[in-house]
Amino acid sequence: MAVTADLAKLLDREYEDKSLEEIVKAPVEALSGVTAEDAEMLKKAFHIKTIGDLGRNKFFRAATAMVDLTDSQK
Repeated sequence: MAVTADLAKLLDREYEDKSLEEIVKAPVEALSGVTAEDAEMLKKAFHIKTIGDLGRNKFFRAATAMVDLTDSQK
């Protein structure tokens, strides 16, 4: 089953037409609203360099799972 998603609102313009594989390898600042300074702080604090690193980070995943579980109980 093919799935399509419009990621344009989530990404800076230069990344809007990239494949998901390319986006996951892109620097964190490719996300709309994430500045180079934000990316540097993520790198220093959590060794996060790419969107994939951010999405796979155990702390962010744990927080997301807890929020999802809490929200599903409402």
